[in-house]
Amino acid sequence: MTNMNHSHKNCVAMSVFFTVVLFVFIGQTECQTDGNVTPPAKRCSASTTCNSCLQSSKCLWCYTNDTCTDYPVSHLLPSSAECKLSDARWGVCWVNFEVLIITMAMLAGSILIAISVCCCWCCCCRRCRSGPDQDEEQFTRRREEIRQRAEERTGERKNRHEDIRRKYGLMADSSSKYSKLEE
Repeated sequence: MTNMNHSHKNCVAMSVFFTVVLFVFIGQTECQTDGNVTPPAKRCSASTTCNSCLQSSKCLWCYTNDTCTDYPVSHLLPSSAECKLSDARWGVCWVNFEVLIITMAMLAGSILIAISVCCCWCCCCRRCRSGPDQDEEQFTRRREEIRQRAEERTGERKNRHEDIRRKYGLMADSSSKYSKLEE
């Protein structure tokens, strides 16, 4: 029982660890300002280069027409009329939006699969491995108890039969007051 509690505690600890790592990773991507100083808001259309445009997370650079536009927060992906995904840049200039979306989806999928595998391995597989040993011990213990009760019943039955034989003088060395009638 203590082994199963220990593995359950390990499983919970691993899940908490992965959750903390996930939140730290997400928090790290959002917090990029120095201290309490907030830079003054500037319009995206004022930028003329990709690097100056992408200093703000609210801007999207398009290599098709070399323009910096407001990132369309009403929908996740920019429309093809604004800019093709292969020419759109957000966050960094050297990764296009298509690759960024695919990479983020793969990363999120990998994290979900890793958490699922960890939970299955910690919780399910360890329980399955420890289960047959406990079941076998219970089965052996129960079988021994049944054998002992059977021996007790056999002994009691033997004593009753001997008492009956003594009572009716059916035993050869009987010292009872009853004797067998012989005609």
